[in-house]
Amino acid sequence: MEGVSTQGVLSHLSLLEVQARSRKCQPQQPSRVKELKAKAEALRVQKEQLKAEIETHKNLHKLRASMDNQCTNEEEEKEEEEMEVDSENSQLLRLMARHTQLKDLLQAHHIIGGYNVVKTRQGKGLCVSLATAYEGVYLETYNLELDLKPRLRISRHNLPPFIPLSSLAEQSSMQTDMRTLLDPLSRHLNAFAGRKQQLKLVKDLHKSVEVMESNVLCSLLVLMFTVPKEKTAVLCSLEYTDHTRCLPTQVSFDCNDKKLPDSPEWKKSHSLLMETPVHKALTNMRKMGNIV
Repeated sequence: MEGVSTQGVLSHLSLLEVQARSRKCQPQQPSRVKELKAKAEALRVQKEQLKAEIETHKNLHKLRASMDNQCTNEEEEKEEEEMEVDSENSQLLRLMARHTQLKDLLQAHHIIGGYNVVKTRQGKGLCVSLATAYEGVYLETYNLELDLKPRLRISRHNLPPFIPLSSLAEQSSMQTDMRTLLDPLSRHLNAFAGRKQQLKLVKDLHKSVEVMESNVLCSLLVLMFTVPKEKTAVLCSLEYTDHTRCLPTQVSFDCNDKKLPDSPEWKKSHSLLMETPVHKALTNMRKMGNIV
């Protein structure tokens, strides 16, 4: 009897345990409803945000069309009435439209290689501006005017006469790709501007260094140094045979002390002048004690 009673109690406890587990597995109806309501609210907010974004893009598209087509004041006012936005939102949209317009212009500017191009003579010609810069400083800007018909050709320019424009044009495929002319031309102009700026910096920063000779292309530069200890004068010749670079292709020293150019200190000076801009190389040479 005791065994039967014990078995009955255990069966009852097992049943209760199964029922308890069953209740835990069943979702709580109130919490489930609350969860669905929160999800519905989040979807509603997302829907409103999407509607606002779509409306903003529509308004931006209208403003961009207005700006690109240079609408009259009456047409612009009509566009504003159709948008039905207050003045503050209207100004914000205009700023956003202007921002996208400038981004498109910058992208187009990048596509054409960063050159400023404007139409001339009622679309019969183009004027390309080629700006030069060195070490982050903008220098001279040169202009190249081209005729479009009957075929593309250079009509006028203000480039220095020693820039080989004719040979660059002959070597290019300018009829199908203008950048085959503009890119090498820009390299020539920027290299010349860089060499010219280096010469100016030498004169401004290194008063003890005498410029003995230079030419208009700045492809030849002869400097005179003074060695501190011996007070020996040293002539330094820098030749820039590659006119698309700012660094020399050959550097030579000349002085009474024939052993000086072969010394370790002046071999290092030779490397500096070959590998760094001349005004910076002179600063390092002074720090090394090679020149006054």
